[in-house]
Amino acid sequence: MRVMTNRKRCIRRTGCAALRRVGVCVSMMLCLVVTSQVTHAQRLDYAEQGTPPDPGLELLQEEPHDIIFFTEEAGGGWARTLPLDFPGRRPPSNPDGDLRFQVLGVEGKEMMAKWKAIAKIDLWEVKLEKEARERIAAGDFVGAYPFLSVLIRDFPNQKGLRELRSGFLWQDAISRAKRGEIAATLAMLEELRRYAPEYQPRSVVRALSGTADRLMQQLVDAGKLDLAQQMLARLEKEYQNDRLDAVTKWNKNFFDMASRKRDEAIAARDADDFRLARKLVREAIYLEPDLPGAKALMRQIHEIYPMVNVGVLQSATVLEPTRIDNWAARRAGRLMYRTLFEIQGAGPEGGEYDFIFGDTEMSPDRMHFDLLIEPEKVKPPLDKIRGFYLADVMAKRAIPGSPDYFAPWAAAVHSIELVGPSQVGFNLRRPHVLPISLLQISVDGSWFGGQPGSPTGDYRPDKPTDPDGKAGDSEVVRYVLRSEPKTPTQPREIVETRLLSGSEGVGRLLQGEVDVLDQLFPADAIRLSKSKSVKVVKYPLPTVHMLVPCSDHPYLAERTFRRALLYGINRQDILSGELLEGLQSEGCRVLSGPFPAGIELNDPLGYAYDQNIDPRPYEPPLAKLLLAMNFNQMKSFAARSKKEVAEMTPIRLAFPADNLSRVACEAIRSQWELLDLEVELVELPIGRTFPDREENIADIVYVSAAVWEPVIDARRVLGPEGMAQSSDQLVGLGLRRLEEAKNWREVRDRLLDLHAISHHELPVLPLWQMVDSYAYRRELVGMGSDIVSLYQNASNWRLGQ
Repeated sequence: MRVMTNRKRCIRRTGCAALRRVGVCVSMMLCLVVTSQVTHAQRLDYAEQGTPPDPGLELLQEEPHDIIFFTEEAGGGWARTLPLDFPGRRPPSNPDGDLRFQVLGVEGKEMMAKWKAIAKIDLWEVKLEKEARERIAAGDFVGAYPFLSVLIRDFPNQKGLRELRSGFLWQDAISRAKRGEIAATLAMLEELRRYAPEYQPRSVVRALSGTADRLMQQLVDAGKLDLAQQMLARLEKEYQNDRLDAVTKWNKNFFDMASRKRDEAIAARDADDFRLARKLVREAIYLEPDLPGAKALMRQIHEIYPMVNVGVLQSATVLEPTRIDNWAARRAGRLMYRTLFEIQGAGPEGGEYDFIFGDTEMSPDRMHFDLLIEPEKVKPPLDKIRGFYLADVMAKRAIPGSPDYFAPWAAAVHSIELVGPSQVGFNLRRPHVLPISLLQISVDGSWFGGQPGSPTGDYRPDKPTDPDGKAGDSEVVRYVLRSEPKTPTQPREIVETRLLSGSEGVGRLLQGEVDVLDQLFPADAIRLSKSKSVKVVKYPLPTVHMLVPCSDHPYLAERTFRRALLYGINRQDILSGELLEGLQSEGCRVLSGPFPAGIELNDPLGYAYDQNIDPRPYEPPLAKLLLAMNFNQMKSFAARSKKEVAEMTPIRLAFPADNLSRVACEAIRSQWELLDLEVELVELPIGRTFPDREENIADIVYVSAAVWEPVIDARRVLGPEGMAQSSDQLVGLGLRRLEEAKNWREVRDRLLDLHAISHHELPVLPLWQMVDSYAYRRELVGMGSDIVSLYQNASNWRLGQ
């Protein structure tokens, strides 16, 4: 009895009179309502008088509900209910009997009231619409938008919604136009035109045309002609039936601009300024592709003075076609210099090479080979070479103390014989699987009586275009033809333009500002391959990316510390997320060693890579443990030596001045900092990819290496005079055993051993393998296929139109 008395007092105190008077439910349900009201005191779900408070924007945070208002005769008040189940959400016009409903907060307990006791019902969607209309009328479009969005999503068939949404777009467009938000105004007007073409058509079209005109003018004034062109083409296509005045006006403007540039190009051609003429006529065609006479003028300029524009991410300051750690030096060096043996690709047994002076012959036992000079088959100045000079060059590479001494060659060759003026023979100490790989030597003008370092390729650098006279620091470097062209269509100039990013290069290629991109981000290559005007091609040989210690930092000298650094890099995440941007690119993978893994399964390119050695995973806890172990080891060693333990100075991580290397190193730094390491990034000067050890500006450097022939490149990467300058005894033993291999089976076995040694000793920290791509506009023909260097067939290039 005491419990019932308290409950009755609670009912009277909370005010459920309206519900009780109309006989809503039995007493048990009343008690549930009261209990719900006490529990949810922060918001009333019913009351016996007044009206519900206006929640404003908080209405959107409430559960959808309807509100029933009771008549004064029934006692007044109101109640929030779960959405009422009316056919089509329309209350009956002449209701009779009872209305069943559930009060919000007491779901599952059905209540009912006489229809004659109900004054009105506010439906949820009607309330949303009312809020939206009031806010639109007040100019609060930001506040109206969420109410309108919910209506569009949940009540698409609501009567008056189309008119409400159209009015919102129109009024918001007017408001944005007054604030000078031209692009946003155009977006609103276009959305309105697409959604409700019947809404004030003349006014909307007139406003759309005027807004487009203003935005076009802004883009042209800002020099963003490409964006203006794209917008004009879209407007013309989408509103061809509306005949926008702005489209007519700007089509004429662009035609006039293109005509002026065409006329200026003709004047430049007549003044023999073919560089300027080509630039102007390209711009004219871009502005107006069907401009009369423009394409014919372009063809004429191509015929008179062929020139190819190449977009590059790295400019070359050194020109060395055999450099494995410098992409730009390798690329531009091929224009300037020929190499005694030039790699053309990869075969089932190592690289495929061409002897630039003739042909080669190898004995069946691989103990002897001859160089056969064929001057009649080569063009000047290469036809001047003779056997005695080649013999002298080869001998100097085998003499200790000579500036040209090369230890692997000295270890391989036993004697050199001059068979005649056109034949040089080489007797080897032991069978060698690929002795010509030891003879990748740059050939300069001194071989033919010229100055040391003078070019032997088809091109030479033009004078620098920047005030300081540093060609590599200039945005544009020109390579001009040194002699008479081999063919009428051979480019007289190859112009390299350094780009700030891969995305900039893609934009310039699509616009026709450059004809070729020498290196693409893998993600850009995948996206660009969908373009009809551009061809994307993969280089057949991948590059190996690694971190190479380059200072006497006491901690980096410790294998345990280097292992900790590797465990502290999430290589798969950086490769997949940062560099590939979540896209799939065949052949791009994390590595466990310093050699390429090949692109496909059982790829002969991966003959040096042990697929059974998995890359170390990302394990920060283990990395921290190894760091602590390494410090304790160094502390104990210092105590035994009665010395101070070496100070842990910041790790200076260097990288070349290109976007891909920068992105990768920023990610590596952030992950090393999670290990409580202090890391400083050092961007190398343009054109440099490896810091001078004497300068001591870095401790470890990010390297992208062309390890295309591991049988010879292993020493160039790991050897005492290579990039790593490793003095590790196991690494040295592995290199010596490799160079003593007598057949390809021994080569493979010993390279796999060297892979295992490198995985354990970590003279370099392997990161990942990248399959690089180049792209060119389809009007450029003669690129060739499976080229390992961009300029491999540059003499055969021809621009059409």
